[in-house]
Amino acid sequence: MAGIQVAVADSPFPSLDPAKEALSSQSLDATWQMAEAPTHDGIVAVAKNADALFVTYGQITAEVIAELNNCKVIGRFGIGIDNIDIAAATAKGITVTYAPVYCLDEVSDHAMAMLLSLARKIPQSNSLVQSGRWEMPAVVPIARLRGNTLGLVGFGNIPQMVAPKAQAFGIKVITADPFIPKEVTDKANVELVELDELLERSDYVSVHAPMLPSTEKMFNAEVFKKMKSTALLVNTARGPLVDTDALCDALDAGEIGGAALDVVPIEPLPADSNLLGRDNLILSPHTGFYSEDALLELQTTVAKDVASVLTGQEPKFPVKPK
Repeated sequence: MAGIQVAVADSPFPSLDPAKEALSSQSLDATWQMAEAPTHDGIVAVAKNADALFVTYGQITAEVIAELNNCKVIGRFGIGIDNIDIAAATAKGITVTYAPVYCLDEVSDHAMAMLLSLARKIPQSNSLVQSGRWEMPAVVPIARLRGNTLGLVGFGNIPQMVAPKAQAFGIKVITADPFIPKEVTDKANVELVELDELLERSDYVSVHAPMLPSTEKMFNAEVFKKMKSTALLVNTARGPLVDTDALCDALDAGEIGGAALDVVPIEPLPADSNLLGRDNLILSPHTGFYSEDALLELQTTVAKDVASVLTGQEPKFPVKPK
């Protein structure tokens, strides 16, 4: 199939060669164009007459979709699809594909790594030693992991992989997820509870909820007051799920014990952010998804589905309109 035009709204990858190879393997002779900037005008400039559009973080709004004259498929390099107006795409007959089962190992590992680092105060200890201080009193108290409770907010693919990793440390796992069947949590030896009970009981809380209008800032001042004063919060899901101003207030007031964030509402983090300079807060630059293996898997999975749509076949991971 010759003459395919492919637009790319944005890309954090060192190279798009795996995606290009996936299209070539389906005998698709594609011309690729990258947007100069992931803005409305930048995306439309390259995607207006394209057959396919790839996107990572750019906003594919209804206004952008309205200006796509020939697009048959939008491939999102990622798990979430909150940056694409699915209803608008569906109404225009555009298939949206994504990668719902990539980086499960990476994000679940990262969540546990952040939890362990926070609980054992490893970054704080390292900073002290690197500055020439060998002082155990500076990092006490530290609680034993075994016997403590981890609350997973959401019990989809990633938290289902976090659970056994936490259980291996002797941590009891509970979850709050209104959409998960109890037989799934029973099979994982995880107790299904309401969110308020999870907040009250958990020594550690790991956030794995989807980004929806109803979940934006779900971790706010009111929620932090319901948590234990020693509780530790980990977020490897979506930045806007946590009200970071309220989080800083809660940390300052001693309402919770600490937090670890791989995602924040505004990325990259502003230089004057009130999240910076805190011993009881760990930050990583949205790297939870990353490994060389995961990036290859991500590009290949999404590009293969885009190729399927372009060649008249059914994609493996289409986004179903609500």
